[in-house]
Amino acid sequence: MAPDTLNGTLAESFRRHADRTAFLRKIAGRYEPISYAQADQTVRRLASSLLDLGTQPGDRVAILSGNSPEWVYADLAALAIGASTVPIYPTLNPGQVRYILSDSESRVVFVSHRAQMEKVEQVRGELPRLENVVVFDPKDIPDSVLSLADLLEKRPGPGPEAVALRIRAVGPDDLASLIYTSGTTGEPKGVMLTHRAFSTNALTAATLFDIGPGDVALSFLPLSHVFERTAGYYAMLARGVTIAYAESVDTVPQNLLEIRPTVMLSVPRLYEKMYERVREKLDGGSGLARLLFRRATTVGRAVNEALDAGRRPGPLLALRHALADRLVCKKIRERTGGRLRYTFSGGAPLEPRIARFFRDVGLVILEGYGLTEAAPIVAANTPRAYRLGTVGKPIPGVEVRLAEDGEILVRGPNVMKGYFRNARATAEALDPDGWLHTGDVGEFDGDGFLSITDRKKDLFKTSGGKYVAPQQIENLLKVHPLVSQAVAIGERRKYVSVLLVPNFARLESEATRRGLAFRTHEELLALPGVREIYEGVLATLSRELARFETPKKFALLPEELTQENGELTPTLKVKRKVVEEKYRAAIEGMYAGA
Repeated sequence: MAPDTLNGTLAESFRRHADRTAFLRKIAGRYEPISYAQADQTVRRLASSLLDLGTQPGDRVAILSGNSPEWVYADLAALAIGASTVPIYPTLNPGQVRYILSDSESRVVFVSHRAQMEKVEQVRGELPRLENVVVFDPKDIPDSVLSLADLLEKRPGPGPEAVALRIRAVGPDDLASLIYTSGTTGEPKGVMLTHRAFSTNALTAATLFDIGPGDVALSFLPLSHVFERTAGYYAMLARGVTIAYAESVDTVPQNLLEIRPTVMLSVPRLYEKMYERVREKLDGGSGLARLLFRRATTVGRAVNEALDAGRRPGPLLALRHALADRLVCKKIRERTGGRLRYTFSGGAPLEPRIARFFRDVGLVILEGYGLTEAAPIVAANTPRAYRLGTVGKPIPGVEVRLAEDGEILVRGPNVMKGYFRNARATAEALDPDGWLHTGDVGEFDGDGFLSITDRKKDLFKTSGGKYVAPQQIENLLKVHPLVSQAVAIGERRKYVSVLLVPNFARLESEATRRGLAFRTHEELLALPGVREIYEGVLATLSRELARFETPKKFALLPEELTQENGELTPTLKVKRKVVEEKYRAAIEGMYAGA
């Protein structure tokens, strides 16, 4: 079994940790454990059943499901017999599911339950290569549809020896997965990642952190997201960690208290919401509580500044810090279960102000950088090499350099083979020397820490010839307690403007406090004084942005940007073209007469 395959990487861990708990999942109100040995047995049985279905090396096996042990079983079983997996976000609509199943020519698709099965059935007639649909949860499915339990029991296949032969035949450069990018522009492209890309990336990342048996990782980012898959699944299982599955994204606050994880991966949006909740509680609390909080975070910041400068905090500062921690900071950490040792952020930039807040209360968020085409981890902050406001240093084995225009270029064993059946896009992304052109713009500081300034494609140029990075503006705005989302506008325009989605809960409370009546969001936004509030919000940006970057006008949107409305990708990135088209009238209104 090749060591640079996922099969080889994980097989040794499954043997070494056979009696330990691999997964925790909530059933009827209780978290039920599944051992590494049980998981390994199920994977091998399922691999044999896939052979019975006629699955061949190189075939594609799709997974349309939320996070669960079954997702892992389907993935590892397909990989074991030389097939490659195609993850599909469960939030996608039938048309999007059809595109991925058709483009990948998947022969088998695993789905979580009836609702996902029905998406496939709606488009089944357009998928001539699709032969089998397997449903994890057999509840309410027709007798004609194969459940996972039926597949294991009724189609046992040729058995363990045949599976072992297939496992040994899989090589490091064989295709492990086709991952379709979430596509902020155009149709998604299938990123081809090999066994070597995943295994080297997962193992390298795992060695940077003291994580192992005894740790518990909370899984709630979609496993279709390569960050969760590599760092939250492959790396965790390779180190004998227990993975606990949240019931849903909405139940994460409750599940944190129940599971009390030691490891958590997230995108910035969760940390933004946690920050908002703390701010809301403080605003509704007593003056004494706010005073204690300010003093506690001031002390925490002083300690961190001393540590950053290579100094030990003095005895008095250490005493004040211990007191502040007991009275304030520990209570904030307890909302995450109180045991978190490693908190990671990826997928999008984390606003430094939020990272600083959590660090001041004793939760260091280790931000990293990556992309699907790099399996995904390129750089990461670690406990031994950390700098707030950066994404850390390139991980071992991965080369990073900057092009003349600042674009980040990446080379290493983790880089994709290319885009599936898309030679033109592959040639645009990979140059002849093997450098991946990421489309992200960044810079290194004197100590080798990388900072991301923006997406190259997102940068826009005003009519005055000034280049503007919209994410910087948007992240500064989203930190404000009265702002939920922001989209900066300005391509070929005289000045920058911004579409703002208010934090409606906070704005409604403010309107009620002022005795103002409203029934809808539209009526709320039309109330006297509301625009003045947001004019004040924009005024705060002038202290942190250049004059040409500071938005001059804004429009308030009456509803959140969502995946369901097609405005966000499954990884919660804004589809700028969709948003700009939908709110074209509001945008033109901001430039009327300009």
